[in-house]
Amino acid sequence: MMAKDFVNILDFTSEALRAMLERAVERKAAFEAGQLEPCLQRRTLAMVFEKPSLRTRVSFEAAMTHLGGHAIYLAPADIGLGQREPVRDVARVLGRMCDGIVARTFAHETVEELARHAPVPVINALSDRAHPCQAMADMMTIRQRLGDPAGRTLAFVGDGNNVARSLAALSARLSVRFVLACPAGYELDAEFLAGLPPEANVAVCHDPRAAVAEADVIYTDTWVSMGQEDEKARRRREFAAFQINAKLLAAGRDDAVVMHCLPAYRGCEITDEAFEAHAETVFEQAGNRLHFQRALLEMLLRS
Repeated sequence: MMAKDFVNILDFTSEALRAMLERAVERKAAFEAGQLEPCLQRRTLAMVFEKPSLRTRVSFEAAMTHLGGHAIYLAPADIGLGQREPVRDVARVLGRMCDGIVARTFAHETVEELARHAPVPVINALSDRAHPCQAMADMMTIRQRLGDPAGRTLAFVGDGNNVARSLAALSARLSVRFVLACPAGYELDAEFLAGLPPEANVAVCHDPRAAVAEADVIYTDTWVSMGQEDEKARRRREFAAFQINAKLLAAGRDDAVVMHCLPAYRGCEITDEAFEAHAETVFEQAGNRLHFQRALLEMLLRS
């Protein structure tokens, strides 16, 4: 039975996550063949965004359109989440007017509080702790490029941020070896590592060359996330040796898949040359946000 909400990867078993990925691949094929059923007619999705977005907003809105439903975008000025109204009140109001809630927030606790109080499904579209939809779309891409991801190695070169945490959690559930290569001070936090399941194969190192040496997938993300702008100069200095470039990629396998969750700051975490050489994968990865999230909406809102 599908859980009510999609907030954290580790809320789900390995079997449930694999089933979601299989469903997303199947529904993507149906969509591309023009056979997708508009099964969410007269259903409405509330989209609560504290942060602006390109891929997240467009993919969820397009997904609801494809399924015959409607999405309502709610910017910070529309709600004043936690300021004009308590989060729990917003959850109870939206839950009586809409069939589901997507939340893109700063604090992870905001998404969890929405899920606790809303009588309808809540989807975490990004928080400071997790980005589960991104991780699922990424693993869907890996599955399409490499087959079953079990037994593969994913090297994340960069900050131990929300994307890294969700990918590490998903890797643990799907028997993928996950290696984070980062400067000292930017590791996955101890609380997160302690919460991983016993079968997790997660490592942290400070040598990007060692991390990519045997990696099937080399992944990077921005060094400076929204809300960290005052750290920009320091982060650029400290991450300089962790750039994805021709020299670093030469230390890895010739057939390694290179991924980026976008937006990409070329010349910082990845060179323009490296990005363009792997652009097809990166944009397939972006497109799979739509396909995974559409399948997720179908599973959560159809019942």
